[in-house]
Amino acid sequence: MSSGSSSSAPNGIHHHPESSSSPHTKNSAHSPYLNGLADPSPHNQQIIKYLYDSGFQRGEFADTVLLLSTSPVQVGVPRTIYVPVEREPEVSQEGFAIALGYLYSSVSLKLIRPENARAVLAAGLMLGGMPELCELAYENCKGSISIETIDVWLQFVDAIPSPTSGTDTPEVSHVRIFGPYAQRLCEDVFHFLVVTLPEILEINTPPSDGTPTTSENGREMLLQVFSRVPFEMFKAAIESPSFQIGSDQARFKFAKEAVETRKLGIARGPGCEETVVLAFGGGNFGTSAVHVTRKMRKRPLWKVNS
Repeated sequence: MSSGSSSSAPNGIHHHPESSSSPHTKNSAHSPYLNGLADPSPHNQQIIKYLYDSGFQRGEFADTVLLLSTSPVQVGVPRTIYVPVEREPEVSQEGFAIALGYLYSSVSLKLIRPENARAVLAAGLMLGGMPELCELAYENCKGSISIETIDVWLQFVDAIPSPTSGTDTPEVSHVRIFGPYAQRLCEDVFHFLVVTLPEILEINTPPSDGTPTTSENGREMLLQVFSRVPFEMFKAAIESPSFQIGSDQARFKFAKEAVETRKLGIARGPGCEETVVLAFGGGNFGTSAVHVTRKMRKRPLWKVNS
């Protein structure tokens, strides 16, 4: 069986030391049964281990061919199954191997890590019928969102077509394979930006004067992250009542600095111009006195003397 790339590990899976432990010592909350077996006796576990090691890892059985031969994503003839994963850039060989191994044993759940979770989720959704594996992979994706990985997740968000953009459709975007999980992950990234990140950077508001107490390094890091956020999420985050970084004036000042920084990166170019407005008196823009907008830049007019 081929998935478009090679690996020195069996079926592309690199086992880690902890993977040799019992399937119930880790992720037990996610796998109370071993592929439907309610009796976790040593005998049954030995049978499943044999099926997984011999049938899947060493490819000694033909049932994998039978399973894949009914899949709409494979082409080829029996005994030579080619799965065109290169059509789905989010599916890696490791992720595909973990998802395929789950057909044999829930031990595959122990191989899911934050580093491969997105590829496993994509592979599980491509193969179908793996809700437990997909949910565990999603939880690992959600837990992997951090300061160190936020740029990767911002790229993911940027690839999700905006309903109002008119420039792309879910059928065209390479993240279409995630289906409803794409929106869930987008919401998780948004929550990280608006709630978690300010907490990590210790940006808080004392009740006395409303002035945020944070180090310059923390505020600068927050500014740099927001300068790379896609516009629709940037606008929603700045205007969100959950984005607690101080008074309306403090939020307005932060938004203006972020917009200026964005001009050097994500918002540069002759197309659109981002601006920030502070509504005095509040309430003019719903729940936020700070409003972010984007409009087309006016083309310069040239006066011609006759």
